[in-house]
Amino acid sequence: MHTITDSNLNRLRLMHLVSPSLPLGSFAYSQGLEWAVEDNWVKDEADLLQWTENLLQTSLTHLDLPLLQRLYESCEKKDLERFNYWSRYLSASRETRELREEETSRARALAALLPQWEIQTDAAWLDVIKNNHLSGYAFVAHHWQIGIKQAAEGYLWSWLENITLAGVKIIPLGQMAGQRILQACIEQIPALVKTGLSRHDEEIGHSSPAQAIASSLHETQYTRIYRS
Repeated sequence: MHTITDSNLNRLRLMHLVSPSLPLGSFAYSQGLEWAVEDNWVKDEADLLQWTENLLQTSLTHLDLPLLQRLYESCEKKDLERFNYWSRYLSASRETRELREEETSRARALAALLPQWEIQTDAAWLDVIKNNHLSGYAFVAHHWQIGIKQAAEGYLWSWLENITLAGVKIIPLGQMAGQRILQACIEQIPALVKTGLSRHDEEIGHSSPAQAIASSLHETQYTRIYRS
C-alpha cells in the first residue's frame, strides 16, 4: 500500500486551493474585461493575450506576489500586526469599488471554508482574513505547509485560468484560442514568480490605468454578466 508523502500532500493541497470548483465565486468576475470587450478594447485572441500578459507582468508580479510573500511570512512569524498592515495595503491598492468588493466577497467565502477544512484561527486573525482573498490564501497556504514559491505559482495560474476563461466567453473565442493563451502565459510564470518574490518593500505597487478605467465603467454597464 502506497502512502502519500508530505510533499505530495502539499502539492495536492495547492491544487485544492486553486481549483476553479472552490466555492469562492471566482467565475463571476472579469476584473474590467467585460467592459473592455464591450468597448472594443479587446476584440480577438491577440488582444486578450496582450491584456492578460500585461496584467500578469505588471500588477500581479509587482503588487500581488510580493504582498502574498509578506502575508505568508507574517503567518510564519505569527505577526498579526504585520499581517493586518499588508492586508490593508492590498485593499488600498485595488483601484475601483468593484475590485475591492471582489476581494472582500471572495475573502469571506474562503473564511467560511476554514471550519470545513478544520483550520482553526482566533477572531482577530479571521477579521483580517475577511478583508481580501489574498490574505486568506496566504493563511491557508502557510497552514497547509505549501511553500511560498509554489503558492505564488498557484496564485498566478488560478488568476490566469479565470481571466482567460472569462475572455473566451465574453468575446467570444473558441476553446483552442483559450488554450493557446494559457500556453503562452504559463511559460512566463516561473520568471514572474522569481521577480515578484524578490521585490523590496519600496518596490511594491503598480497602477493599471486601463483596467481601472474599464472596471469603473463596468460598474454602470447596462447589460453585463460579470460582477466586476
